[in-house]
Amino acid sequence: MHPEAREWADTRTWTADTIHVDAVAEAKTASGLRVSVVIPARDESATIAPIVHAVRTLTVGPRPVVDEVIVIDSDSTDTTMTVARTAGATVIASADIRPDLGTHSGKGEAIWKSLFVTSGDVLVFLDADVTTMTPDYVTRLIAPIVLDPSIALVKGFYDRDLADVSEHRSGQGGRVTELLARPLIELWWPQLAGVAQPLAGEWAIRRSLIETLSIPSGYGVEIAVLLDTFQARGLAAIAQVDLGQREHRHQDLLALSSMATEILSAATARTPAGVAHTPSGIAHPVRGERRLSWTSRPVNAVERPPAVSALAEPSAGSARR
Repeated sequence: MHPEAREWADTRTWTADTIHVDAVAEAKTASGLRVSVVIPARDESATIAPIVHAVRTLTVGPRPVVDEVIVIDSDSTDTTMTVARTAGATVIASADIRPDLGTHSGKGEAIWKSLFVTSGDVLVFLDADVTTMTPDYVTRLIAPIVLDPSIALVKGFYDRDLADVSEHRSGQGGRVTELLARPLIELWWPQLAGVAQPLAGEWAIRRSLIETLSIPSGYGVEIAVLLDTFQARGLAAIAQVDLGQREHRHQDLLALSSMATEILSAATARTPAGVAHTPSGIAHPVRGERRLSWTSRPVNAVERPPAVSALAEPSAGSARR
């Protein structure tokens, strides 16, 4: 792993045992920061209500951690809007927000449109298909921001189970993460290799930062925000936090192909000038109870020149037949 990535992972990774709800609530209240939780959703009527209920528990009490819960609906054809509203969220259709700016489909569009209807200084984004969401997700995501003024973006990481295998896949961030995002980062942004799950849909960010970023309308939003934050604020402005276990609906291969193309498009648009880093290996996170550790697999990136160049200049002692 790149030395900067290793140092960052060691100093900017927050584990559950270092985060205490009371301390977060106290720091949030003392700072005067408002927190908005935004849930982009499309046809998630089966899972949206428990997520809203969990987040709303953080809006009550003398020192609430969350100030507003908003679901941004992206052209749902089921009862997502009704279910979310009944659960207690403020529900707004993405297409109805600033219609003068036009409308597009996609998760990133819902996130971008949310900036016009939220009031929080800190925005927390949650996926709407997660079945294991607890209030701790939100508390942990905002902790680094409210406790450390230098941090502007917080990415979640977690254990995931794949529905089609019996073996628990500790620390793995998903098929598109492992097959696309992590290799891309290793090649072009090796300082970010310590980010366990760069495509995680659970993240928190300061409004003062996200309002300055270009936001892809589709699934490229997470990689774009990560890369642009790194470019604008540096590695030290990013943190990651352990969210424990995450389970959600898995998409089929064709849907993942479309998702990967959108992510690749967003990343390619941000590729730095020059030659890609040539890695000798690629690091993979292994989530433990109290720390995040890493394992590495070798990568053979050696490339031979055209054989004609070697044939033109035979080495001493060689014989051509």
